[in-house]
Amino acid sequence: MSLLPEQPFTAYVGIDWADTKHDICVQAPGSPRRESSCIAHRVAAIDEWANALHRRFGGPIAVALELAKGPIVAALQKYDFLVLFPINPATLAKYREAFQPSGAKNDPKDAELALDLLLHHPERFGPLRPQSAAMRTLVSLVERRRQLVGDQTRLTNRLCDTLKQYYPQALEWFDDRGTLLFCDFLDRWPTLRSVRQARTATLEAFFHAHHCRSARRISARIGSIREAAPLTEDPAIIGPCRLHVLALAAQLRAVLTAIVQFEHEIAAVAPTLPDYTLFKNLPGAGAQLAPRLLAAFGEQRERFRSADELQKYVGIAPVTERSGKQSWVHWRLQCPKFLRQTFVEWAAQTIPRSFWAGAYYRQQRAKGSSHHIAVRALAFKWIRILYRCWQTRTPYNETVYLNVLRKRGSRLLGTLGA
Repeated sequence: MSLLPEQPFTAYVGIDWADTKHDICVQAPGSPRRESSCIAHRVAAIDEWANALHRRFGGPIAVALELAKGPIVAALQKYDFLVLFPINPATLAKYREAFQPSGAKNDPKDAELALDLLLHHPERFGPLRPQSAAMRTLVSLVERRRQLVGDQTRLTNRLCDTLKQYYPQALEWFDDRGTLLFCDFLDRWPTLRSVRQARTATLEAFFHAHHCRSARRISARIGSIREAAPLTEDPAIIGPCRLHVLALAAQLRAVLTAIVQFEHEIAAVAPTLPDYTLFKNLPGAGAQLAPRLLAAFGEQRERFRSADELQKYVGIAPVTERSGKQSWVHWRLQCPKFLRQTFVEWAAQTIPRSFWAGAYYRQQRAKGSSHHIAVRALAFKWIRILYRCWQTRTPYNETVYLNVLRKRGSRLLGTLGA
């Protein structure tokens, strides 16, 4: 619920932010006059503007801007006389389109439109209430770690694509390519000729140093190395590809090292939050998904009034559209993609680890749903369960939930053989 009806503000501000400058529109209560200005994205300029605003109007001052985090948000949050009201960029874009059907856009006008939305529809916007420093740290850590995992996947794919052009045998010798072992192997022997010239004792020592202790597997790899025939002898292909592989392997090694560092930080921060006990023992959560689920729910229980609100916010709930006699359901496009990814990835992990989740997934597949649709449907059900656990601060218990299903006469119990 917005603070606007409850709390008098001494001024109202709309901001359209950018990388190098911010357009601003200011209006005093009861005055139809609006003032527009622009400040550079520099610490000194922002500080001077904020303090001048405070000297002129006092506080509190309502500020509307189209994001909930970022450099400008971080800069403004340190002023206790500013109350920030995030506005969804899609909402602002639709509002602009209502008055500018041509699609015309400029930053000063967007700042004024943000101010308009805040003044004319205050019930739609709530003030930004930051969570604790520990929770905000965890949210940032899990998001950035997942970005690095995406980088790992991209670099591994590029590395494999380059090796296929001149050195495909390296892909046959290693099933898992996103590892330091694979990077170190390519760094030491980036061509087939170089690895075939290596002595058997050297190769064995390399694998032993990387904790590969299976004599049979090492022997098979070395035998394959000795028998390998080159895909090409063309130096115009091998030379550039070799340099590219070395560059990609170095980047992949740096990313893998960074992921480990992030995981250590996450493991240190997550247990310090009291709600971590609600998520750490969930089926399939583990060391990575448990902190991500904790970050997805957060610590502000008043933020979502129902499980339905949470399902819609994270993008798991589908969208139903109706026009005339037609009705159709489609994927929710506007949502925090990382949060949706968190719930979908975790739901997939619960299929072999939770009796009812596995049964529900198989039930959905039997109805003709694809794997991804069935997993999203499972995530939809899981959110309702976790929301209740989160609100009541009660850890999930599979036995308790199965008893609830039994009392309700759920069809899943027949699938479970109960």
